[in-house]
Amino acid sequence: MTTGPWRRGGRATTNLALLLLLACVTVAVRSIPAALAQATVSTSTVAGVDFTTFSFPGFDKNPTDLTLWGNASVNQNALQITPDTGNNANSFLVDQAGRAFYATPFTLWAANASSSNSSAPGGRRVASFSTVFKANLYRQNQAVKGEGLAFVVASGNGGQPPGSYGGYLGLTNASTDGLAANGFVAVELDTVKQPYDPDDNHVGLDLNGVRSVSAVPLAPYGIQLAPNDTSSSGDQMVWVDYNGTARHVRVYMSANGSSDKPATAVLNASLDLSEYLLGNDAYFGFSASTGVGYQLNCVLMWNMTVEVLHGARVPSKKLSGWKLGLAIGVPCAAGLALGLLAGLYLMKKRRKVGDDPSSVLHNNAIDLRSIPGVPKEFDYKELRKGTDGFDDRTKLGQGGYGVVYRATVPGDGGQSMEVAVKQFTGANTQGQEDFLAELSIINRLRHRNLVKLVGWCHQDGVLLLVYDYMPHGSLDRHLFGGKDAPALDWRQRYNVVADVASALNYLHHEFDQTVIHRDIKPSNIMLDSSFHARLGDFGLARALESDKTSYTDKVGVPGTLGYIAPECFHTGRATRESDVFGFGAVILEIVCGRRVSCSNPAGCSQLLEWVWRLHGAGRVLEAVDPRLAAGEYDEDEAERLLLLGLACSHPNPRQRPKAQAILQNLQTRSVPPLLVPVSKPVFMWPVPLADGEEEEDETQTFMSRSGVTSSDVSSSSNYPYTWSSGYTTQTFQLSSEVQNAAGRDVSTV
Repeated sequence: MTTGPWRRGGRATTNLALLLLLACVTVAVRSIPAALAQATVSTSTVAGVDFTTFSFPGFDKNPTDLTLWGNASVNQNALQITPDTGNNANSFLVDQAGRAFYATPFTLWAANASSSNSSAPGGRRVASFSTVFKANLYRQNQAVKGEGLAFVVASGNGGQPPGSYGGYLGLTNASTDGLAANGFVAVELDTVKQPYDPDDNHVGLDLNGVRSVSAVPLAPYGIQLAPNDTSSSGDQMVWVDYNGTARHVRVYMSANGSSDKPATAVLNASLDLSEYLLGNDAYFGFSASTGVGYQLNCVLMWNMTVEVLHGARVPSKKLSGWKLGLAIGVPCAAGLALGLLAGLYLMKKRRKVGDDPSSVLHNNAIDLRSIPGVPKEFDYKELRKGTDGFDDRTKLGQGGYGVVYRATVPGDGGQSMEVAVKQFTGANTQGQEDFLAELSIINRLRHRNLVKLVGWCHQDGVLLLVYDYMPHGSLDRHLFGGKDAPALDWRQRYNVVADVASALNYLHHEFDQTVIHRDIKPSNIMLDSSFHARLGDFGLARALESDKTSYTDKVGVPGTLGYIAPECFHTGRATRESDVFGFGAVILEIVCGRRVSCSNPAGCSQLLEWVWRLHGAGRVLEAVDPRLAAGEYDEDEAERLLLLGLACSHPNPRQRPKAQAILQNLQTRSVPPLLVPVSKPVFMWPVPLADGEEEEDETQTFMSRSGVTSSDVSSSSNYPYTWSSGYTTQTFQLSSEVQNAAGRDVSTV
């Protein structure tokens, strides 16, 4: 048996103990009797290292040492994570999810425990463990699969979140996928290809979400999950070995259900469990789901051996039920309180026109340090040192708000970490408003496709926000950066569109308030180490009251030409529909590799109109970035994205798809591409009503109440509806009639 180099600090005796114990576990699996029983629990000591082992050679009908959730059950001596095939498919087997956990938690890391890995990095000791289980993935309907099974190490042993069927494997849902609050690590056996998956037959390592940080196709190893073969049982033997000293995980799988452990791991990855678990204690178990397709996802036997950490003085905490909700809810509530207080502060400050703008935040502002849940406050000297005195060589980008720098600062456990530091221009009133507006919104948002706020700093009149550093920079750089930036391949481009759509759906429909971003463009979309997208720069973003649908700024239309919806120049209002318009422009840029304002062939001056003409001529695929040669992209996916980009860019805001429909169109291949007119519709204002449709659009009621007509706006010399080059965030002047009608103060409508 091969386990890899388990060595640190010259602890050869301990390493030998681990090797011997794991070897014993493997041998024991081969001789497991077919008896049915509760888990057999035992302890052992090898070379001074203590271990706890539990073993399920089979599963009792009413197991007291397992916690079952959702559709999980015990049937026919097996742990059925999703419903078995004896049920009616149409009423019970599709779109289901379940979980099963060993009921007793294990202490998996501690900062003050004696163990075999006392010289571990960061002062933390992390337990090693090894598990082996036999999974049965069997599809009754031989034509389709659905969806897969995962071995899970979780901070709590609660049930699966709502909406976690389909590709979410019972682990997360569209709102929570990727959030640190999930607190789990999983090894997935995935049988359905999602846009972010390599194929429909792979093993993956999942960290707080189902987009695997490492995914390996199994076909080269002769392994087929849920095989399309009636002569095959669908059984798979799986070994997961985790080395807490080396912070490394290896997954082994045997072909044809053999009980002989292979010498080569199918998945080999670095992993520090202590970085992902919410507490010191964790639960081991399984999670699975079905979708529009279904299969049997069950476990036939399970052995688990875990290293015991002695002297861990951190009390054991079960993060389940209301306790887990409290652990997550309190910080969120505190963040909401911060946002509300910051919002009240802004409203109060705007009314005090005579105040000294340079001293408002410094003297009269709320004390951010006193608010529970506020992110870390950095010391200015620390950030200055980390940026080499805010040296231009550390500059990552620049906009109307100020400059972003790359910095190296001390992190938890004494380790350094890289961050992005956003320095707001000056300490004037506008800079303070931008600082507090961005802080009050981004601090409350929690989504894997949003740039995470790490902390803040306000010293000597300098305003700074600190974000996670994105190693691959902005999407803008990869699309238009020239030879210095590598072009994205097709899979990366498709994933970026899906990532931003997920973020937009969260902002528009899943957060407790509707958030309008108002500046969606490639330079505000960042790429992490895996080239997944995170939407950033919330300097212009605004959260709406629960009964409001739009936001009107003081003067003009903030944003960037080419991404501003045409109706905004008439109303001065930002809506979810105007965000979708900007996203449509981004989609076209991603697929075409050209700016919205670039000069295009065939005499077109706008990317949008050029793509629409190609669509009308039945040659829309000619718009695909020429850097993607034939065969290097999926033509069906390319057409889907181009039509989606046109649909989002529809001149009539009522005809644009909502973020929910956009996300569904990207994630579900069975959903047909959006229907788009063969020629670009003419922009009309006010938007004409369809037959039987009542006048409910807030932009029309605004025009009618104010007495402003489309001719008033169109004839104004200040009307700015033209596409120009330029790529910076600006505020564009409205006509004087609209300014007077809207008022010069900030208001929500």
